[in-house]
Amino acid sequence: MGTFHDDKGELHGMTVVVDTTGPKVYIGRCDTETPDGIALLDVGEHVEGETTKDAYIEKANKFGVFAQHKKLFVPRAEIASVRKLGEL
Repeated sequence: MGTFHDDKGELHGMTVVVDTTGPKVYIGRCDTETPDGIALLDVGEHVEGETTKDAYIEKANKFGVFAQHKKLFVPRAEIASVRKLGEL
């Protein structure tokens, strides 16, 4: 059947983990992915410090994400990787 949002990227509507080249990692629902970056909805943000990025991702995978941002855009230059949350 397919999606009606072909212009939004293949991850549209999926919960993804956006790891950055810095200390931050974001988890949210992918809205739009373009060459400029990725727009996420209902986004949880973690800054590595007391806990690691991996520990935050593992906890989110088990218990869900506490959304700190309704919408957030991550520029392509800051993105190290984008993966579906359920595939980790």
